[in-house]
Order: sequence, then C-alpha cells, then structure tokens
Amino acid sequence: MGNKSWIDWFEIPVNDFDRAKEFYEAILKIEIQSAIDMENFKMGVFPHKDVGNGAICYGQWYKPSEDGVLIYLDASPDLNDVLNRVEEAGGKILQPKKLISPEQGHMALFTDSEGNRVALRSKD
Repeated sequence: MGNKSWIDWFEIPVNDFDRAKEFYEAILKIEIQSAIDMENFKMGVFPHKDVGNGAICYGQWYKPSEDGVLIYLDASPDLNDVLNRVEEAGGKILQPKKLISPEQGHMALFTDSEGNRVALRSKD
C-alpha cells in the first residue's frame, strides 16, 4: 500500500459559494462545475482525472476556518504563478514560496476568499 494515493476526496467549506468559485477559478485558471445547486447546499467540483479530487461546498455543515485540515493544491509547474493571483482574487498570502526539500519541492500558504487556510505545492 506504499504507492497508494491517500487523498480520495476533499471539501473546502465556503460562506459565499459564488465568491469562492470566482476565487479558485481566478487563481488556478480553471472552471469549477456546479454539481449540486440547491437553496441550502451547493457543491462545485474541481476539474479532475481520477482519484484525488474535491469541491467547494456551501451548507450548514461547512464552516471555513484557518484551524482545520490543511489541503495542499498542486500548483505545478511553479506555485508562484498561482500565488501571484491570490490577493487580487480576494485572498491573503500567509507564507510565501519556500523550499520544503529538494525532493519535495516548494510550498506556500494562503487564506482563500472565505478564510480557509490552504497550501500550494510545486516541484519548482
């Protein structure tokens, strides 16, 4: 089981679905597909291939926080390309790009438009 990907699915809690959708689309240059759009629950799915995907979610069970689980989003090839769009899109940079190790690459931390602490990772 050493080669197994341990991320199957993640959900990023949001207070304002449309604002969060615009934020992630702007910084990652992607289109988030609305999978569920009901009055009290909304889910927007990140584009993906196979296992290891997630969504932004709005609903009574979702509370944005800087204190919860930390998700690292793949920002390859260079995370600065994504990080440079964070503040303009309504987020805040908490930790600029720094080397984790030569083998693991680089990381950075930011808060999104909803107040969640999120990380970026890239080899360069």
